[in-house]
Formats: sequence, structure tokens, C-alpha cells
Amino acid sequence: MVEHILITMIQELNAIFDGTSLQLESPLNLDVGTRVRIIVETVLPQEQPPKTFLQTAQSLQLQGEPDWSEKIDWYLYGEMVSGND
Repeated sequence: MVEHILITMIQELNAIFDGTSLQLESPLNLDVGTRVRIIVETVLPQEQPPKTFLQTAQSLQLQGEPDWSEKIDWYLYGEMVSGND
């Protein structure tokens, strides 16, 4: 009985398609003649950087009492349930 062992090495690379072939943005660490499998994932450029939590929170323009963080249980449940009196 012949046993075959498959050893895989994964390298993640970025490339740009020039209309004919993929042009790698960094060198590929492979011996000449090495057979590879290519899975193409299109990377779309982000139009804007993602918002931070603070930017999102500020954009909501929430209105409320100035002591929300101190009495959150009171405003949510009508009583102090967390023991943070």
C-alpha cells in the first residue's frame, strides 16, 4: 500500500490584473516548476475609511439626560437593578 502525503504551504499575496496577467505586488517564494492553485478574490478599494465607534455614536445625535452613564438601569428599567446606586 502506497501512502501519499500532501503538504501544502499557503502564501497570501496581492496582485494587480493588467488586462492579460496578474502582476504580483511582492515576490513569490516558490521553486521553478512548482504547481499551485489560485483562488481569485477581488479586493474592492474602500471609498472611505470605516468610522470609529465614537464617530458612529456622535452621528446618532442622541438626546438624553447628562447622567445616563451613571443611571443607565434607571433609564432602561425604571429602577436600579445593577447595585450601582
